[in-house]
Amino acid sequence: METTLIELIYSQDTFFLLMSGALVMWMATGFAMLESGMVRTKSVAEILTKNIALYSIACIMYMFMGYNLMYGESDSGWIPSLSFFLGLDHSLAEVVNSGGETRHSYFSDFFFQVVFVATAMSIISGTVAERMKLWAFLAFAVVMTGVIYPIEGYWKWGGGVLDQAGFLDFAGSGVVHLAGASAALAGVLLLGPRKGKYVKKPGGGLQPMAIPGSNMTFATLGTMILWLGWFGFNGGSQLTITSVADSNAVALIFVNTNIAAAGGCMAALILSRFWFGKTDLTMGLNGILAGLVAITAEPYTPTPELATFIGIVAGLLVVVSIILMDRWAHIDDPVGAISVHGVAAIWGLIAVVFSNPDASFWAQIKGILLIFLWTFGTSYVTWLGLKKTMGIRLSELEEYEGADIAEIGLEAYPEFTQKL
Repeated sequence: METTLIELIYSQDTFFLLMSGALVMWMATGFAMLESGMVRTKSVAEILTKNIALYSIACIMYMFMGYNLMYGESDSGWIPSLSFFLGLDHSLAEVVNSGGETRHSYFSDFFFQVVFVATAMSIISGTVAERMKLWAFLAFAVVMTGVIYPIEGYWKWGGGVLDQAGFLDFAGSGVVHLAGASAALAGVLLLGPRKGKYVKKPGGGLQPMAIPGSNMTFATLGTMILWLGWFGFNGGSQLTITSVADSNAVALIFVNTNIAAAGGCMAALILSRFWFGKTDLTMGLNGILAGLVAITAEPYTPTPELATFIGIVAGLLVVVSIILMDRWAHIDDPVGAISVHGVAAIWGLIAVVFSNPDASFWAQIKGILLIFLWTFGTSYVTWLGLKKTMGIRLSELEEYEGADIAEIGLEAYPEFTQKL
């Protein structure tokens, strides 16, 4: 009887982790739809190609390098042992948790982790949209998913320096979202804005010009898919569901994840109405995502009321951040990913101290700074190397004609695209 019970727990926790991973994988569709809706029609096919390719690269690189690097061993806690093997260890049938009790399959753990690294890479895709060369982006994806992400992930989830310092990040506001935003910022600074995004004002300075997305239906669909997938992202990070305590924890995580998104949505919509005189759909969509990113740092210890507050603040911050980056910093981010996944992540990581008694404000700040500096610095060097070798930006003519024709050789909407 005892053996049967152990096997039942093992199978249920394995299934829970696999289904949670499948929900997170579905987020790749959400990113693809969101980004295709937020770019112009002449770049839709290229952005879709980037999303299916980056997901595939993430899976391959994380299998051959990333997973073993992220969960390697190190005496210093900084760089895990380079004696990791290539590929997954087929001799390992299961993962043993910290309590020494077998709970789920080794391969289910890999699958759940690999969809997280793909999420980090997806964040970058929309930021550099419409003017980056496809294969330069994919070359960066190899480095990001194989080395950059696994090392900073090791610092927290592999037992490295951040974990030892008491940095708390339940499901990846820092490890996944801040890392993705930092890499995106490095890329866009070297890449520059889209042609026509900023024009010189008569009195000096630059005036940002609106470049509307091609399809708000797709953008909204993508956001709602991401909202759904986030239940796997945060809920699955509990890793197990076969005890009463774990089941209750997952239920609360679902509630807090959902309510933070709702708070972020309404805060962004209300602020946009007062600020712009109109209710901006794109700000509402980014408010949803900002609330989700913020609560990801700690979705279990807050009450639903506090989770709503965390989402509301994230929704307000993302609107302000998007406007300031566009009007003041002149950073061209077509989907607002740097604000959503960077600024909201920083807020969420700091907000952990409001509900988790084990959290330290200075440990959270240390984690934020270390993740940003490592990911931004290594990404900048990688982007710069690609710029000096193969080039990262489309030519002016290729950008004018559209990334679809320049990189893919076909158009997403051939019957409706006007030649300007």
